[in-house]
Amino acid sequence: MMRVGLIVAYDGTAYCGWQLQKNGNTIEAELNRHLSELLREEIEVIGASRTDSGVHALGNVAVFDTNTRIPAEKISYALNQRLPEDIRIQKSWQTADDFHPRKCKSRKTYEYRIYHNEFPLPTERLYSYFLYVPLDVPKMSAAAQYLIGRHDFKSFCSIDTQTETTVREIYDIGVTEEDHLIRIRVTGGGFLYNMVRIIVGTLLEVGRGRYEPEHMKEILEGCDRNLAGPTAPAHGLTLVRYDFSEENG
Repeated sequence: MMRVGLIVAYDGTAYCGWQLQKNGNTIEAELNRHLSELLREEIEVIGASRTDSGVHALGNVAVFDTNTRIPAEKISYALNQRLPEDIRIQKSWQTADDFHPRKCKSRKTYEYRIYHNEFPLPTERLYSYFLYVPLDVPKMSAAAQYLIGRHDFKSFCSIDTQTETTVREIYDIGVTEEDHLIRIRVTGGGFLYNMVRIIVGTLLEVGRGRYEPEHMKEILEGCDRNLAGPTAPAHGLTLVRYDFSEENG
């Protein structure tokens, strides 16, 4: 028996998120089905991030256990021959037997894209949120800096969130604009349900002039979801990468 790690990239447009669902197809379901057929044994993957419906990924991570004699690094090639074209394995490798991507120290980076112009661009419609209203990007950037560090992010998570604590740490957050594309990139040790999309929605309120950047501190300290902005649409969000500590295998 060996444990195999996968780096998984996908276009989330056609899927009901990562996690198995009763009423819709998911990334996890596709991986389980095609791995089980390929390896001729029942396979259930464990994903590092349970991305929401419509969210994309360049580097989600999953692991599974198998009795196959196929070398771990070759599984990616065989699996990509079977998967639909909107899911591709970027790497496969043999991990430590106890490596669990949700139970070890890691850094996760998300990027939210906003196409900011007078008219939409068709090639951006599936991967960025279109807005034509004026936005003050420097003020958005200034507001974002209040979120860096370890805080209680209760104001920035869905009221349906079920977790022992809403305290999380953001290591870095940046807001940039180039060629009508605004990128909000956030790196943290972990994120609450809808946390990044609510952060984006709140920063957009700052950009529109509804809040001053300093108001972000009050929202954060208020620990009340009603104080923050709306949840930005899922299709603008991409899980860019995971970085694991060396001791995690």
